[in-house]
Amino acid sequence: MTLDQQALATVFTEARSHNGWSDKPVSDALLRDVYDLTKMAPTSANCCPARFIFVRSPEAKEKLRPSLSSGNLEKTMTAPVTVIAAIDSEFYEKLPELFPHADARSWFTSSPAVAEETAFRNATLQAGYLILAARSLGLDTGAMSGFDKAKVDEAFFAGTTWKSNFLINLGYGDPSKLFGRLPRLPFEDACLLA
Repeated sequence: MTLDQQALATVFTEARSHNGWSDKPVSDALLRDVYDLTKMAPTSANCCPARFIFVRSPEAKEKLRPSLSSGNLEKTMTAPVTVIAAIDSEFYEKLPELFPHADARSWFTSSPAVAEETAFRNATLQAGYLILAARSLGLDTGAMSGFDKAKVDEAFFAGTTWKSNFLINLGYGDPSKLFGRLPRLPFEDACLLA
């Protein structure tokens, strides 16, 4: 089964990274639905190292403000929700539950470098799934890396094993604030058939 052209347009070909937002709120129920789709997508050994904070209250937005670059300030403060896509460096503690087929926890406790690489790769993948899930449920997105990770980690994750990866604004985009669509690399420049 393949998706029809409208579904592909919603998720890929017509979807855009938004810079401006309407003031239409995003419900907590919809955020749960976004996560419930996200969590079903695959990660290696079902490790699920991503953690997400849905920053939506005025107080939480103010807590985020000092970490934002000037170019990302307005669009983030006006977005109904900003997701801090984070990585749990001790994701492997959940593996006895998530991957009961083997002692997968020991694969990562014996090698901090393997644990770090696995966590980063799979948490980034999960954050990409979150973008696709949000688009699939009618939300617009705008991912960004223009922020001070140390400030975010101190404000939101002090005393935990979570660390920020990147930010994703969510809401209902204002099409008047979109930039023109930029080109993409053609298959011949980006792919090889081996």
